[in-house]
Amino acid sequence: MGSFSVGNGHRSETPPTGYLPIEEHGIVGDLRTVALVGTDGTVDWYCPARFDAPSLFGALLDARKGGYFSLSSRTSGRPRQLYLPDTNILLTRFHGAEAVGEVIDFMVPDTSGTGKSRDLLVRQARAVRGRATFELACHPAFDYGRAPHTVELLPGTGAVFGSSRGRCVLRTNVALKIEETGVAASFTVEEGETVDIELEWAGEVRPLARGETERLFTLTSDFWQNWVSQSRYRGRWREMVQRSALVLKLLVYHPTGALVAAPTTSLPEELGGGRNWDYRYSWLRDAAFTVYALMTLGFLEEAASFMEWVQQRCESATRERDIMIMYTVDGHEDTDETVLSHLEGYRGSAPVRIGNDAVRQRQIDVYGELMDSVYLYNREVPISYDLWVALSKRLDWLSRHWEEPDEGIWEIRGPRQRFTYSALMTWVAYDRAARLARDRGLPGPVERWRKLAAAAHRYVQEECWDPELRTYVMHPGSKLLDASLLVMPLVKFAGPTDPRFLSTLDRIGTELTSDSLVSRYAITGHDGIADGEGTFNLCSFWYVEALTRAGRLKEARTIFEKMLTYANHLGLYAEQIGASGEALGNFPQALTHLALISAAVNLDRALDRQR
Repeated sequence: MGSFSVGNGHRSETPPTGYLPIEEHGIVGDLRTVALVGTDGTVDWYCPARFDAPSLFGALLDARKGGYFSLSSRTSGRPRQLYLPDTNILLTRFHGAEAVGEVIDFMVPDTSGTGKSRDLLVRQARAVRGRATFELACHPAFDYGRAPHTVELLPGTGAVFGSSRGRCVLRTNVALKIEETGVAASFTVEEGETVDIELEWAGEVRPLARGETERLFTLTSDFWQNWVSQSRYRGRWREMVQRSALVLKLLVYHPTGALVAAPTTSLPEELGGGRNWDYRYSWLRDAAFTVYALMTLGFLEEAASFMEWVQQRCESATRERDIMIMYTVDGHEDTDETVLSHLEGYRGSAPVRIGNDAVRQRQIDVYGELMDSVYLYNREVPISYDLWVALSKRLDWLSRHWEEPDEGIWEIRGPRQRFTYSALMTWVAYDRAARLARDRGLPGPVERWRKLAAAAHRYVQEECWDPELRTYVMHPGSKLLDASLLVMPLVKFAGPTDPRFLSTLDRIGTELTSDSLVSRYAITGHDGIADGEGTFNLCSFWYVEALTRAGRLKEARTIFEKMLTYANHLGLYAEQIGASGEALGNFPQALTHLALISAAVNLDRALDRQR
């Protein structure tokens, strides 16, 4: 523990009133939840214990009411952030003329195998050069700022914050002072010395133990380095692929194996717009795509956990409703949407929503993504008979309903349609089921499945192809392009040089693509929401992979390299890119990172074959 002097604390009456850009954040996590840490050293998003819990720090959605935990050094230079090599341990460096200070942030992954976690956020302030002065301010806001709380100082221990929604303990040897309902301190650290700070949810009220932080740091560093060393990717973009894998691992809820779409809610798809959704749930589609990405890199443990989670969801489905498109991380369906009207939203982008009413939507395509992930997993590890039986029942439900309209992959909040993508993925579902039964000798109505696959294939070719436009359209009768159809060669529906697909690829490149950035579709209000949005990173990486499979490798590589420039300083992506290159939507987004992995792996292979 370093020596330090105590000065005047940060003034709570002047909390951070501005909003850092979304891309000015890194994340740390413990395989149950994450914390977002800004380049200014502020934790402005943290939901303790699990991703979808009420926030403790939510200044990302309301700078004055949301709560924050800042730890920064007084320097004149621009702060820098990086991850320690092959870990999710975040370092924020503050450069000054006479001193350089660092803040290291990490959360301790559950490595006990018991499913229990300490819900512990560790922060360390270090003086790298000279005498660095740091300012600390911890102002929690329990339950999205709705629950009042008390604060108690404990000399030699730190502080305890308590409310009806829980308690957290702040441990440090720094002398704190109470400011309103938070605590603050200013302290100076000598060169080469460190001050340790722990924030533990529902933690024991006790002082910091000697050597505890160093032990937890080593444990955490070893965990991440050992995990990522399992990756078998050795291609051209190793650093970006490894970072994407580390991000995806952070988004897995370890106790159940569920994967969240993103760890945030209500970050806008357009500043001031209403496309603000809660992504802290597990979409079957996103999770299935992620299984493929992680298996591609050699991470089979996560895929096995997901298969167990899928089996539980399939076995709990009903004949009337069947599987849901999304669940909470522990498998429940309670995701009712609520507006938090007391929060102003990121940069005034209201409403702030918790929960997601899309849970009641019908999205036929999820069966295809699910069966594709099971098929790919079975190539590495044979699936269980019980899972096969549960999946076969889901295919029975699909056979009765696949010709009905739905809301589709883009969760249209307008009239239901028979979306081309949904029919395409129906073909995938039955094609993979028939292949699985054949390869493993598993029982099932294989001939019926083949007929259903053929019917879905004909529907796409005969009803969803517009001979005048020379392109597949979003749904029969529509003139809209849909970037989701870029997956046709990825799922083997169309050959990579199929004339119809190539014509569609060219139209998407002309009408939905700006440089390397691809929109989902033309915003026309047909999706039930008048607001606009940015370009969709998932579609941009799908575009790269489609070009790769079409043999247009020079173009694919150029676009891929350009897309990498839109990552933030840590290699992280939000859902979308705005007009000036800014990140929009929830952050970081699983779909983007898994699509990056797939595009990189396939482009690598194609370039190697070309050589």
